[in-house]
Amino acid sequence: MTNEIWVFGDLRHERLFRFSLNVLAKAQELSRSVDGKAVMVLPGVPVAAKDSDRDSDSVSFDSALEKSFACGAHAVYVLENERFLMPRSDVFAEALAGVVKERAPMQMLFALTDFGRETAARVACICSAGLMADCVDLRITDNRIVGLCPAWGGQIMAEITYAEGHGTGFATVHPQIQAHDESPTVESRTTGEVERIRAQVNPDINGPRLISRSPEPLAQRRLEEAEIVVVGGAGMGNMEGFNLVRELAAALGGEVAATRPPVLHHWVDEARLIGQTGKTVRPGLLISIGASGAIQYTAGITESKTIVAINRDKNAPIFQVADIGILGDAKTLLPLLTARAKQLVMRGLADVLSDVEKSRGEPGSFGTKIAKIRKSRDWSLEQLAKATGQTPEFLELVESDKMSPPVSFLLGLAGALGVDPGTFLSREEQSAIRDQRAQSFIKRTRSYSYETLTPGAEESHLRAFMVTIESHQAHKPMEYRHEGEEFIYVMEGDLEFVLGGKVHVLKKGESIHFNSDIPHKLKSLSNEPTRCLVMLYTV
Repeated sequence: MTNEIWVFGDLRHERLFRFSLNVLAKAQELSRSVDGKAVMVLPGVPVAAKDSDRDSDSVSFDSALEKSFACGAHAVYVLENERFLMPRSDVFAEALAGVVKERAPMQMLFALTDFGRETAARVACICSAGLMADCVDLRITDNRIVGLCPAWGGQIMAEITYAEGHGTGFATVHPQIQAHDESPTVESRTTGEVERIRAQVNPDINGPRLISRSPEPLAQRRLEEAEIVVVGGAGMGNMEGFNLVRELAAALGGEVAATRPPVLHHWVDEARLIGQTGKTVRPGLLISIGASGAIQYTAGITESKTIVAINRDKNAPIFQVADIGILGDAKTLLPLLTARAKQLVMRGLADVLSDVEKSRGEPGSFGTKIAKIRKSRDWSLEQLAKATGQTPEFLELVESDKMSPPVSFLLGLAGALGVDPGTFLSREEQSAIRDQRAQSFIKRTRSYSYETLTPGAEESHLRAFMVTIESHQAHKPMEYRHEGEEFIYVMEGDLEFVLGGKVHVLKKGESIHFNSDIPHKLKSLSNEPTRCLVMLYTV
């Protein structure tokens, strides 16, 4: 048996290959203890094979070779067979088994993914070899590899090794067992030994037939990229209790996740599972609620910058890894936290909208914040439009920061979130919002301007403006709506007025009175600016 430690490189996707590089970093550390070599093993196809048949999401060989050497690989073995174009664990296992029997490495490691777990089990069975599963760490003791693995439902950690006189050992290890570093170091290399090996696969091999495969949906990948993650555990009790976790995540603009029990009880989809057999997250803030802190779960959250744990058991292991611990009943605490989070979010929006109005033009980051709130609740543009009394087209402009909405939109959003405006606005701020409402038609683009004819009446129900729309320009890019009633009198030029989808053309001296809650839009039809007297009545 040689002193080489092999790592299976998963080329199906860049994210999966990063897991392989993490495992390679651990293999490189182990190889130093036995004066051996860390080897990356890549499944490949002969040069003659059609490159167009390769999946567009897969990692290229040039990139894989470069990154493998950069992360400290002493050598890269490329196993070649035409059947590797379509990844199948049974095909890979047979090919790997033949090479392992011939080369006899000390150890072969697989990142703990569904595909890695299945491939490792198959090749270990073919080789009649030992397999250590779900390792969270590996070390060399007395020239033998020892794995640290969870046992008894994660209540204890067991040290496992292979029987005396064993041959090549196999292990599946946590994909974040050790972070890899692609930056140049003493251990990294720019080139190294690359050996291409013709892998033998029985052409008549029986096994499952792959019908189709597709990338994981972006909505599911959001969890691993989220800045805020809220995790619910068995302590939430039932589906109703777990919904409190969802509400807090939505209020914070974060993603929902879960430990194994909520998944088993079907309170949440398995794609939201965190831990050894689920996803690994590294958010800026992770809130763990009603989870005891089993090792399978905490292995997936340890890279979080800040961990807040809520549990009523003061001896729960989760408090050992948390930065902040809260001892209490989650079902009592979460509604209070959610309500406060909503208030802070709405107050933040009010501040941004106030800054927009003061800047007299550019919406800034308001639209980005609105889009984040909508997506965190899985609302469509149509659903948010219905909740706030606006049109989807208008909201699309708001979210793209091309327009700032009237303050009535903010109040509508507060209603949709179930937040009383009085809980996040002081009397002075409510007065300021009334002032902002009075200025909600302030010039935002080059297409129009206005002049208030009732200065000092910002808190009155009835106000008057002189609106000037540039030649052949629209007052707004599309129909909009706001609270109250409105009267428009054309003083100069011709005005196209669209109300509820119906077009009206008003000449000089003509007027119209309407409910401004109906979507409407103004446009100058003249070669000169169109001037209108606008009377606005608001509640």
